[in-house]
Amino acid sequence: MPKRADFVIGSERVAAGTRRTVHVPVSVLSDHTPVAMSVSVTHGRLDGPTVFISAGIHGDEVIGAEIVRRVLRSPSLGALKGTLIVVPIVNTYGFLNHSRYLPDRRDLNRMFPGSKAGSLASRLAHIFMTEIVARCDLGIDLHSAAIHRTNYPQIRVSPDNPDMLDLAKVFGAPIIMKSPVREGSLRGAAKDLGIDVLLFEAGEGLRFDEFSVRSGVAGILRVLRHKGMVAGKGIAKVKATPQFCPSSKWLRAPTGGLLRTFRADGDLVREGELMASVSDPFGETDNDIIAPFNGIIVGRAVMPIVNEGDAVFHLARVKSVTKAEDMVEDLNTQLNDDPMFDEDEII
Repeated sequence: MPKRADFVIGSERVAAGTRRTVHVPVSVLSDHTPVAMSVSVTHGRLDGPTVFISAGIHGDEVIGAEIVRRVLRSPSLGALKGTLIVVPIVNTYGFLNHSRYLPDRRDLNRMFPGSKAGSLASRLAHIFMTEIVARCDLGIDLHSAAIHRTNYPQIRVSPDNPDMLDLAKVFGAPIIMKSPVREGSLRGAAKDLGIDVLLFEAGEGLRFDEFSVRSGVAGILRVLRHKGMVAGKGIAKVKATPQFCPSSKWLRAPTGGLLRTFRADGDLVREGELMASVSDPFGETDNDIIAPFNGIIVGRAVMPIVNEGDAVFHLARVKSVTKAEDMVEDLNTQLNDDPMFDEDEII
């Protein structure tokens, strides 16, 4: 059998059957410090798909870096077929500054496909598209909520892509949400190249949480198994069909004050149920937030101080609360029962 050709990225070559960390030059800071995008390339001995996993497009969304760290430590990758490209931190600038944005105050996920001669954000988007995305058959992009908010683990897919809906079910996050592609997003630019991207949302900005990390790691390994890139040993199949939510709505604070939440992310609520209350500091007034329809809380604010109009709960519609409760309980139990990938660590 002829040896598989080297994988070339930037100015580096990765031989078949090896893994290398490659540093793709991005720019030079004002003090002349060079900035690079660090990329892990696992190039299997045998042919197969080429898949990228990206995290940290928003610099304050750090949970993706922990998810891919655990994926790269998985024994399943030892006999990988195809090529896995992992970028734990796309937006190095924002990551170092604990910021969502780049130094030019632009949101990287609104700058794709970018331009070789554009702004700093546009140039980084261009490098990521040409060096990473354009080489792949599929992508998995990892995100979390912004600072002071948290997301229940969920996969977001385009409403007009049944193949990605099927792959989202394989991933096995508790929630699948229909989400249109935004202009300038990585998902949109990749789609223009004919490359599908699964978007995973989980957790809080600048924070780790074990449940969200486990959901991301398990989902990625299931997708790799489904694509024939890794063996199935040690990778648990999904025990329940994820809950599909066709639409959602942000519930906002009716007034400014102190927020007391009575329901958590992942909770099922029925129309008319009390979800939270906003009170003034003197305890003289209470303004309740009531569920406007049957749904599951897929995101919420974690700050107890709100201004009028602040987003408090992200509520996704469900057809049957009873059926959704059974599904969520099964998936939650499975994720909590799965062994930790790093048993000596507590996050």
